[in-house]
Amino acid sequence: MINRETIDKIMDTARIEEVVGDFVHLKKRGTSLIGNCPFHGEKTPSFHVSVTKGIYKCFGCGKGGDSVRFIMDHEKYSYPEALKFLANKYNIEVEETELTPQDAEAQSAKESLYIVSQFAAAFFVKQLWETDEGKSIGLSYFKERGFREDILKKFEVGYSPDVWDALTQSATNAGHKLEFLESTGLSIKNDNGKIYDRFRGRVMFPIHGFTGRVIGFGGRTLKTDKNVPKYVNSPESEIYHKSNVLYGLFHAKKAIRDLDNCYLAEGYADVLSVHQAGIENVVASSGTSLTVEQIKLIGRFTQNITILFDGDAAGIKASLRGLDMILEEGLNVKIVSFPDGHDPDSYMHHVGAGAFKIYLENNRKDFILYKANVLLKDAGDDPIKRAGIIRDIVESIAKIPDPIKASVFVRESSSLLEIEEKILMSELNKMRSNKVKKNFESNQRAQSNFSNNNSNPYSSGPPEPLGPPDDLWDDNAGPGHVHTPAETDENQEKEIVRLLLAYGHEFVNWDKIDDMYIGSFIMQNLADVEFENILCKKIIDHYKTEIDSGRLPTANHFIKHEDRDIADLAITLSTSEYALSENWLNKHLIYVKDESMNLKATILGGIFHLKKRKVDKILTNLLKEIKEEKDTDNQMILMQRYGVIKGVEREISKFLGSVIVK
Repeated sequence: MINRETIDKIMDTARIEEVVGDFVHLKKRGTSLIGNCPFHGEKTPSFHVSVTKGIYKCFGCGKGGDSVRFIMDHEKYSYPEALKFLANKYNIEVEETELTPQDAEAQSAKESLYIVSQFAAAFFVKQLWETDEGKSIGLSYFKERGFREDILKKFEVGYSPDVWDALTQSATNAGHKLEFLESTGLSIKNDNGKIYDRFRGRVMFPIHGFTGRVIGFGGRTLKTDKNVPKYVNSPESEIYHKSNVLYGLFHAKKAIRDLDNCYLAEGYADVLSVHQAGIENVVASSGTSLTVEQIKLIGRFTQNITILFDGDAAGIKASLRGLDMILEEGLNVKIVSFPDGHDPDSYMHHVGAGAFKIYLENNRKDFILYKANVLLKDAGDDPIKRAGIIRDIVESIAKIPDPIKASVFVRESSSLLEIEEKILMSELNKMRSNKVKKNFESNQRAQSNFSNNNSNPYSSGPPEPLGPPDDLWDDNAGPGHVHTPAETDENQEKEIVRLLLAYGHEFVNWDKIDDMYIGSFIMQNLADVEFENILCKKIIDHYKTEIDSGRLPTANHFIKHEDRDIADLAITLSTSEYALSENWLNKHLIYVKDESMNLKATILGGIFHLKKRKVDKILTNLLKEIKEEKDTDNQMILMQRYGVIKGVEREISKFLGSVIVK
């Protein structure tokens, strides 16, 4: 178990913008940094990072937290694993106390898969560089293909001996359990119970996860036997999901962000070759067809993808059909194709690094126009084929969510396809209309199925009444408006918690108020108020306990609270989706006041709004009691009490500026 002192050092050192920035492309907006949320698909950024508060918050999916929580959510790490990750990032030595056997077992299962994968990677590297078989077969293969040693070492390329169980024996002798070797797919057990290595006799490409840890492998055979598959990849495991992984992303993410472009190749060797040419912003789809998850992964760092196509015409046409999904994600796509017979790997070694770079710069074409050119060549003068191609191109344009960008492609395609722009636009609108109609019909069917499956609304008892809207309270609701007890005080209670988190630690000296902290002032003025919202009550009770103990808790105290629900509420109340632009003052010379300019009014406003809601509920209940009371004397007592409470409400309303009907 990591000791408290080490945890505090990690938390104090970790900077939220650096931790999140390793995974999300962030841009400055006001006082926050924003980007596309890594936890749910989105095209418009709703993910905010507050550098001053050290937290992140997504206003789309609701996720939020500090640096440790981000690593836990993103990498699916446990709390200790996330702390160790951050400690490694900031070169902090981790001091641990001894774990109980139960704790060690719970923490080690997934971690063991990483450890055994790293062991395998190191084993393959050692075999390549230090054994006769590795040097004569594996290393000579790479050198014959023109790869430099620094590139091979950068990507930890290795060699697996052509022996049935070389890795398995080495790993088990080193103390690694066979179950973890099997779980990662490094070792396979046949029907007879015999264990053997999956990758024997192959050059090895370790696949690194987002954080640089080895999560899987790709192995290429050097044999010419057609019955032996050219490439073998790791199977799915708890740490490796191929549809969510891009080969080379760990080495490329900084360059992708800096250059605002990602080259997408097909194979492992392509990535190595492009790196060798001095171009680091390149990834490959890791032995699988491109997936939406992989596209979203690129979209975190850049909106620009450049596909590097092999020179095989049939392969290009097949690939073009699957690339519309990149357009659907709102990314810009360009294409670079190589001369027949060449892929990025072979072409780089054929012309050299300098000429390769120039070729990439001079031969990038927009995806839509490239697709039109390729398909038109295939159609020739056949009018039926040309009509089909025109429809195919318009379908691709219809995938683009940005209407301005789509209209630009319609104009350019009109010239290329030799067809009137208005005809293309008409077809485009028709396709989009059909898509909207299909989505509507699909939703209608879903609702119909739900209704059919729930035909008896009282099958599980009577339905619960719908709760009131979030935006409940309105002190200017007009004459005759009566707040009923069913209405909740949640908004006002959350506002008090927000004020405590934002300003509770500030020291004030207001008129008629002795010097004191705002937190203490709020707690004194609400000592007789009972909070109804469970989470708000927890925070208020905890705040009171801390004050009674001589401590004044800050927002950070609750943001890092061990109760996840309390932490989530603190994060939500400490962040805002909106920020006032600096241009109001810098460009327009308009000074806009915020609530901190008159804290007294802000704090008293929060207190009195909540008190007014509580008083309104008391008055409503008293009116009900007066109406139901049959005894005249008791009724008089209740009416006198009503008059006193009504006087309190008038005083509160005077401050709030509400109109009270007498």
